[in-house]
Amino acid sequence: MKKIAIINGPNLNLLGTREPELYGNENFLDYLKKLRKKLSYIEIIYYQNNSEGKIIDILHSIGFKYDGIILNAGAYTHSSIGIADAIKSISSPVIEIHISNIYSRESFRKKSFLSPVCNGTIFGFGLKSYELGIMSFCL
Repeated sequence: MKKIAIINGPNLNLLGTREPELYGNENFLDYLKKLRKKLSYIEIIYYQNNSEGKIIDILHSIGFKYDGIILNAGAYTHSSIGIADAIKSISSPVIEIHISNIYSRESFRKKSFLSPVCNGTIFGFGLKSYELGIMSFCL
């Protein structure tokens, strides 16, 4: 059984209530239950943290023993060289995920420090972006 981690960054604990016009109305934990049921042949572990340093610590902790990592670093995507360096330092492949289309939003969201060090990027498909990321590890 493949072991995949989902790591969500700042403010993603507010999914379902935060800017529903961009992120939808579904709470992430409710979505995660459905995802785990649908992909029951994959072990999905979930982490969420609003702190950049703790996200780096999680990457260090799991980044050598998981089959893949789905990372939605939220706003840290556009500002964190530290998270980018952590991704470069681990052996587990990382897929960068965004719920919204970052290229149709504010100009500062068009720059990702993470994309160059990730195995791929999926964005703009709502919460389905997570499933697409996980499925990329099953090809």
